[in-house]
Amino acid sequence: MKLFISLTSVYARKVRIVVREKELTGRIEEVVTLPVDAAPELLAANPLSQIPALIDDNGQAWTDSSVISAWLDGQADGVRLLPDYGTDAYWRVRRMETAAMGMIEMMAKIVYENRRPEDERSPFWLRRWEDNLVRAFRMADAFGPDPAVFDMGTMNLAIAATFCDFRLGHVDWRKVAPRIAAVQAELEKRQSFIDTHPR
Repeated sequence: MKLFISLTSVYARKVRIVVREKELTGRIEEVVTLPVDAAPELLAANPLSQIPALIDDNGQAWTDSSVISAWLDGQADGVRLLPDYGTDAYWRVRRMETAAMGMIEMMAKIVYENRRPEDERSPFWLRRWEDNLVRAFRMADAFGPDPAVFDMGTMNLAIAATFCDFRLGHVDWRKVAPRIAAVQAELEKRQSFIDTHPR
């Protein structure tokens, strides 16, 4: 299998952590690529030229980090990241994952807006998106993520927290999300997180 990634992509990091936790590194080749280059191999996997993208052993293309991660969770032994479908535990984990992915999308908007020339940036939208982000951290913290539990929910909250530190260090999310801070501190000690940290 081939997994198209960028070493600093938060979306790719999610899948790369799953690959390591499911002990699939021997079966998946990570191909570092820049989406802006629109490499033909990446476009064959995802015509939107977005990463991550996965080509499985049957030549089937998989896109979207959450879909790829859920599929990989069923492909090997190792830690189970998603509870049984339809159970209360499953929906709780998926709600945490979705909250984290929404936070990441909000951060990406801020990052891209800040890459525009200063006189083209919108202070209104930057402030609004940052306010949304802090509210989202507070809401996700109310789910009660537990540092002792490792699943798709806590994994994604930790990834979102580290992405915020990496790209938006001025956002003081810890004051509204102490549980997420504890989850981040614990999970970033795992080897899969160490190996994929966006340094």
